[in-house]
Amino acid sequence: MAKKRRPQTKAAGPRVANGEIPVVGAREPCPCGSGRRYKACHGREAAHAVTELVQRPFEGLPGECDWVALRELVPAATVGLTLAEGLPEGVPSVTLATVLPMAWPALRRDNGTVLLGLQNDTPSGDISRDLADTLRRALTAEPGTPVAAERAPGDGPRLQDLLDPNGTFSPTLHEGFEFWLEDAANASGEVAASLERANAAAIPTARLTGVEAAYWCETPEKNHLRWVMSHSEEKLLDALARLHAAGASSLGENTRLVGSFRAHGLTVPVWDLPRGMSAEDTEKPAVDLAERLAEALASDAPLTPEQRRARGGLTNRQVTLS
Repeated sequence: MAKKRRPQTKAAGPRVANGEIPVVGAREPCPCGSGRRYKACHGREAAHAVTELVQRPFEGLPGECDWVALRELVPAATVGLTLAEGLPEGVPSVTLATVLPMAWPALRRDNGTVLLGLQNDTPSGDISRDLADTLRRALTAEPGTPVAAERAPGDGPRLQDLLDPNGTFSPTLHEGFEFWLEDAANASGEVAASLERANAAAIPTARLTGVEAAYWCETPEKNHLRWVMSHSEEKLLDALARLHAAGASSLGENTRLVGSFRAHGLTVPVWDLPRGMSAEDTEKPAVDLAERLAEALASDAPLTPEQRRARGGLTNRQVTLS
């Protein structure tokens, strides 16, 4: 004899009419009134939204390539942000910073200004949504307080919703982290010691002015150029292979294209440079390379065997950071 099906009971409480489904315990009835447990109903959608990896979290923001660079490459930098709805009363400015003291996600200073940290670990797969949630909480935090990390709601706004799409994104690079403090010159005690430790670990870095999102850095053994590019990865690797096979992928004598890595959906080619090659020395070679690369990107000709070998070498040396 077949078992009788148990009638499906409805959740306690009224149905939600306005589409806003509150978060409840995983085993509790879903507030939507479906009769199912929350984890099997709207909780499933919320969990998916929280954990799903967004491959290009900064896509659509002004300066996407520089967002990626500041997230992954640059030790000390700040950028003034423009909010789509303007600054709230009592908030003179909002500034994005690569990192903040004590790895705080954000900080509301005594004077009301907001600093938003970019290089923190984020609890979900959407960095943009996590940063937007932190920013919203920082705008209403008490002056003089840091903002703690929290899990953002899966349906919350993203940076693309909060920031002015027509705003500029112009990073200012710093030699150290004095921007943490309103009066760094008079820092003392543990604050001064923390600042000194952070400054000692910072790798000298400069943003080239002649091309977009190309960052020179100095290391003890050699210097590097790491250039964040928004071109399609397949198209870019083809173009770099064309240049490499033609002996035209370097930035001059004793420099070489050593590979690339992926970061937040974009490709970042990397060049080794001689120890004595400064950021200023790299400017013109980078501009010249950008012109050669544009020509190679415009080509639709099939790769030659030599170019395919060059592409294979580039692909084998590619790593993914995010």
